Amino acid sequence: MYSTPGKNYLNEASGLWSWLTTKDHKRIGVMYMISVMIFFAIGGAFAMLIRTELFSSGKDIVDAAVYNQFMTFHGAIMVFMVIIPGIPAIFGNFFLPLQLGAKDVAFPRVNLMSWYCLIIGAAISFVSLIYNGADTGWTFYTPYSIGTDNGTLWLVLGAFVMGFSSILTGLNFVVTVHKLRAPGMTFFRMPLFVWSLYATAIIQIIATPVLGITLLLLAAERILGIGVFDPKLGGDPVLFQHFFWFYSHPAVYIMILPAMGVISELITTYSRKVIFGYKAIAFSSLGIAAVSFFVWGHHMFVSGQSSLAGIIFSFLTMLVGVPTAIKTFNWVATLYKGSVKFDSPMLYALGFIFLFTIGGVTGIILAVTALDVHFHDTYFVVAHFHYVMVGGTLMALMGAFFYWLPKMFGKLYYEAGARLSFVFIFLGFNVTFFPQFVLGAMGMPRRYYSYLPEYQLLNRVSTLGAYTIGIGFLIALAVILHSIFKGKPAGKNPWGAKTLEWEADEIPIHENFAVQPVVTGGPYEYR
Repeated sequence: MYSTPGKNYLNEASGLWSWLTTKDHKRIGVMYMISVMIFFAIGGAFAMLIRTELFSSGKDIVDAAVYNQFMTFHGAIMVFMVIIPGIPAIFGNFFLPLQLGAKDVAFPRVNLMSWYCLIIGAAISFVSLIYNGADTGWTFYTPYSIGTDNGTLWLVLGAFVMGFSSILTGLNFVVTVHKLRAPGMTFFRMPLFVWSLYATAIIQIIATPVLGITLLLLAAERILGIGVFDPKLGGDPVLFQHFFWFYSHPAVYIMILPAMGVISELITTYSRKVIFGYKAIAFSSLGIAAVSFFVWGHHMFVSGQSSLAGIIFSFLTMLVGVPTAIKTFNWVATLYKGSVKFDSPMLYALGFIFLFTIGGVTGIILAVTALDVHFHDTYFVVAHFHYVMVGGTLMALMGAFFYWLPKMFGKLYYEAGARLSFVFIFLGFNVTFFPQFVLGAMGMPRRYYSYLPEYQLLNRVSTLGAYTIGIGFLIALAVILHSIFKGKPAGKNPWGAKTLEWEADEIPIHENFAVQPVVTGGPYEYR
C-alpha cells in the first residue's frame, strides 16, 4: 500500500487501537473519510428508494408512512453526516495544517473528540430505526416532530450530538489559523482553501449552538411537556422555524464555502496560473459568512411574517449573490488564457461552476417574494437545493478526492475511470434534477408520496437519472479503492501545485515536515 520506504503517518503505528486513539490530524481525516463514505452510501441508498417509489404514480414498493421515513433519513444523513462534515472534516483536517506549515491542529485531542461526536451522534440517530423510524423530514418541523409516536426523539438527539463535532472542528481550525502558521505565512499568503475553512469555522462556532439549543428545547417539549413550540401548550411553531433556519441557512454555507475553497485550488493548479483576484476571493468568503446570518427569513415568506420583513430578507438574500459572483468571475478570469489541463479534478471543478451557477440563479428566483410564494414547497425548491448541495458540494468533494488522493496515500488513480465517473455523475445529475424545475413550475408539491398522472413522465426521467448518478459514484468508489491499494507511486507533487502540502514527503510523515518550512513568496508562489 505504501509507495516509499520508511516511516509515514500511515505506518507510524499499527493496529486498530492506534487509529482509534490517534491524535494525528491526518489519520483523523482518513477516519472521517471512511465514516462519511459509509454514511453517503446509506443516504444514497435511501435516495434510490425514494426515486424508485416515485417512478410511477401511486404505490410502487412502499406505503406512504415508509416513504416519509425514507425521505427523512435521506435528508438527515446527507445533511448532518455527509455534506456538512464532508470537506472540512476530511480534507480540512488532513490539509489545513499542511497548507499552513504546521505540525498538527491546535487541539489534537479535541480533534479526535470531534470524530467520536460524529460517530456517537450517528449511532444515536440510527437507533430511531428501532422505534419505527422518523417521518418529519430532516427539518424536524413542529408540531409534527412533537406529536409523532416514533423514533423522532432519537434522531433529534443524534443531530444534537453531531453538532458538537461541527463546533469542535470549527474551534480547532480558527485557533490553528491564528496560532500555528509557519514563519512567513501571513494571512494573505494562506491558500484560499484555508480562507474558506476559516470562514466556515466562524459560521460553525456561532450558528451551530443555536441548532443545539433548538433541538434540546424540542426534546424537552416531547419528554417534559413544556410549551415552547406546541400551540396546544401555549408554544409557537413558527418560533421553531426562526430558530431552525437561523442555523440551517448558514449551514448551507458551511456546506458550500469549503467546496468553493477546493475549486479555487483546482482552478489555479490545472490552469497553471496564479489565481486571479486572490484578496477578492478571500474577502468574499468572509462576506458570505457574514451575510449568511441575516437571510434565514427567506425560508418563511409564507409563514405569516410581515411584508416589510419579507422585503428585507429578499434584499439580503440577493446580496449573497455579490460575493458568490466575485468568486465565479475570478475563477473564469483565472481560466482565461491559462494552460488548462482537463484532468478529472478539473472536470469536477468545471462541473461545479456550471451546476452551482444554475443553483445560484434559481436561488435568486426564490429570493423574490412573489415567485417564492408560487414555488414554495414544490419540486422547484428540491431542484434548486440539490443543484447547490449536490451539484456544488459533492462535485467539489469528488474533485478534492482525486486531487489530494496522491498526497494522502502516495498513489495515482486511474484517470480514465475517474473521467468516466464524472461523465455519469454530471449527466445523471442534470437528468435527475433539471426536470424537477419543470415539475415545480407545473405545481408538483415536494415530499408527496404520490402525484397526479401528468407528472409521471418527468418523474420517470428523474428516476433514471438518479440511477445514472448511482453508477457514477460506484465507478468513483472503485477508482479510489484501486488507487489506494493498487495505484502507481504518485511522487511528491504530481500536479506541479504550489501550496505547502506538496512540499511534504510523498506520504507525509507524522510531524508533516522534516524541517519547518519558511514562506517567502506570495500566494501560490511559495517556491
